[in-house]
Amino acid sequence: MDRVHTVIDSPMGPLTLVADRGALAGVYMDSQLYRPPQETFGVRDDEPLAEAAGQLAEYFEGRRTVFDLPMRLSGTPFQRTVWAALQEIPYGETATYGELAARIGRPGSARAVGHANGRNPAGIIVPCHRLVGSTGELRGYGGGIDRKERLLAFERRGGTP
Repeated sequence: MDRVHTVIDSPMGPLTLVADRGALAGVYMDSQLYRPPQETFGVRDDEPLAEAAGQLAEYFEGRRTVFDLPMRLSGTPFQRTVWAALQEIPYGETATYGELAARIGRPGSARAVGHANGRNPAGIIVPCHRLVGSTGELRGYGGGIDRKERLLAFERRGGTP
């Protein structure tokens, strides 16, 4: 079987981790927008996802600010460009949708960046929570605005709960 999954506990609630041929393919929160159907996650197998689970635990313990995992994220070339740029936003900092659009050479495409951000299959690890509106306001988040606010506050405090 190419795809497997596990479920871990986190301060954001249960997280479903999905691997595709040994690489991380998804991190999904309960009740997340655009969460794929459970049957697409494959069988439950904790072992291939042990490293991802460990790095997430370190993040929530305040001991990790950058993830280092092989990933196989499915998306359009534009989406993958946005997701790569998200990973360049430093821990504890934010960027606006417009700033990210400019960084990827697509000024004026803030809305398209927002759509790609919303389709991010590996939330937290690909830090889509670090994107904010043009005046710093919190805008949509697939896991819910309350989780986005909690993740940003957690990182601003330097990883202390």
